[in-house]
Amino acid sequence: MAPPRPHPLAVAPAARLADRAVAAIWRSGIAPRPPLDPDALWRVGARGFGAEDEAAGRSEEDRRDFRERLDRLCRSLTDEARLNALGHTMAYGQLTGAIRKRHALGRLWCARPDLATAPIAPPIVIAGQMRSGTTRIHRLLAADPALAATRFCNSFDPVPARPDWRPLKAAFALAVARRINPWLDTFHPFGATRADEEIGWLSAALSPCAYEAQWHIPSYVAWSEASDPAPVYREFARVLRTDAVAMRDAARPRVLKCPQYAEDLPALLAQFPDARVIVTSRASDAVLDSTVSMVAGQSAFQSRMRDAGAIRTEWRRKLALREKRLESALAAHRGPVAHVSFEDLDTDWRSAIAGVYALLGLALLPAAREAMEREQRIATRSPHRAHARTVNRFADASG
Repeated sequence: MAPPRPHPLAVAPAARLADRAVAAIWRSGIAPRPPLDPDALWRVGARGFGAEDEAAGRSEEDRRDFRERLDRLCRSLTDEARLNALGHTMAYGQLTGAIRKRHALGRLWCARPDLATAPIAPPIVIAGQMRSGTTRIHRLLAADPALAATRFCNSFDPVPARPDWRPLKAAFALAVARRINPWLDTFHPFGATRADEEIGWLSAALSPCAYEAQWHIPSYVAWSEASDPAPVYREFARVLRTDAVAMRDAARPRVLKCPQYAEDLPALLAQFPDARVIVTSRASDAVLDSTVSMVAGQSAFQSRMRDAGAIRTEWRRKLALREKRLESALAAHRGPVAHVSFEDLDTDWRSAIAGVYALLGLALLPAAREAMEREQRIATRSPHRAHARTVNRFADASG
C-alpha cells in the first residue's frame, strides 16, 4: 500500500535522503558531479562500441536527428530544468542509457540487418490522451491470445539477448523506483513482464514524451513539437520489428499504446499505413487533473522547481495541442478507427470492447473474453484505482 500523499508535490523520505546523499558525495569529492554535456554523455554511453555500431541500419538524417536532439535536450536540462542532485543523476543515467542502447541495437542490426526490416502484422494503435483509459483498453486487448503487446521490460530495454535477463533487470529498476516514489503504481500499474506502452523506445530515440513528464524543459519541448518526428518513428519501427522477431509474435497484430501517439500519429502511421486505430476519450477536466497529479508526482523529487500551477498551465496547453493534432491526423487516416470513452469502459467494459472489435473487424473469441475477464479482475485490485480518489481530494482542496 502506498503511504498517504498529502499534496501533488509531495516527496517521499527515501527520495529526500537519496538527494542529500548524492549531493554529499559530490561535495566530499568521492565522486564528481557527472556532466550533462552531449559529448561527455556520448563518450560514456558509447564506451565499448564503435562508430559503425551507431550507424548500422540508420540513415545519415536519422543519426543527425539524434545528435541534435541530444544537444538541445542537454542545453534545456542545463539552462532550465533546475535539477537537484537526484534529478541530475537520473538524467545522466537515462541519457547515457539511451546512447548505449542505440549503439547496442546498431551492433545487432549490423550482424542481423533483416531484423530491422522484418515483416510484421499491421499493428493496432491506441491513440488517446494520457489518463483517458488508454492503459485499461490496452491491457484488455493485450490479454487476447490472438494479439500481441510489448512487455514493460522490452520497452525498458529494447535490445534482445539470450538468455533474456530483462525481466529481472526491469523488476530491480521498478523496485528502486518504487522506493524513491512510493506512489508510482498509483499513477500507472507496472509489472516487469506486463503489457505496457512503448515509451521506452520513444525515449531511447529522444522523443520528449518521458522527459517532459519529469523535468522542466520548455525549450526542448517547443523545438520537438515544431520538428518532424519521422526519424524517431523510423527508429521505433526498426525496434518494433526486431522485438516482434525476438518474441516470435510477428504474425499477430501488436497493440501499441503511448499518449505521445496522439501528438505524432501521422509519423507513426507513415511507418504502418495499414494500422487500425483506437481513440480513447474522457472529460477534459478529469484528464487535466489526473495528468497534473501524475506529472507533479514524477517531477517533484527531481527538481527545485515546485510549482503545481505552472505544471497545470503547461499541460493544459499540451493536452490541447495533442487533441488538435489527433483530430487532424484522424481526418486524413483512411483505415479503421474505433472510438471508446472512459465512461463506457467504466459502465460496461464488455460492451465497449465488443464495439471496438466490431469496428476494427476483429473476431472476439471465447478465449479472448476469458482472458479479458482475468485481466479485469487484476485491474480491480490495482493500486492505480487509488489515484482517482487522490486527484479528487487535490481538486477539492484547490477549489
